[in-house]
Amino acid sequence: MLDRLPVEKVERIVTKIPDTDLIAASKVDSVWWQEVRQEAYKRWKNYATTIGHVQALGKPFEKGNIDWITFEDVNDFYKRWIDRLTEDQLYIMEKMLRNGMVVDPKRGKP
Repeated sequence: MLDRLPVEKVERIVTKIPDTDLIAASKVDSVWWQEVRQEAYKRWKNYATTIGHVQALGKPFEKGNIDWITFEDVNDFYKRWIDRLTEDQLYIMEKMLRNGMVVDPKRGKP
């Protein structure tokens, strides 16, 4: 039944699937595979963008004009946040690599 859904519905469904289940949905058929691939790339890019924004938030604390108690609290939170985003980003990329979803731009093939 899932393999008979219109592309528009597949697109909407795929955006709601959590990272941990996303790649499994690509097994339905080629339409689902393509939509999952596009969504995975989008999520990977969003993680990269978010990591950049979080790193920019830490810049003011590098100058040294801060209260050390505050710095330790913020720095610990900052490191955990970056670590979590990086783990999520790497998880998606690993799954994409294992399922032939990463394209070599020179060849246009996985």
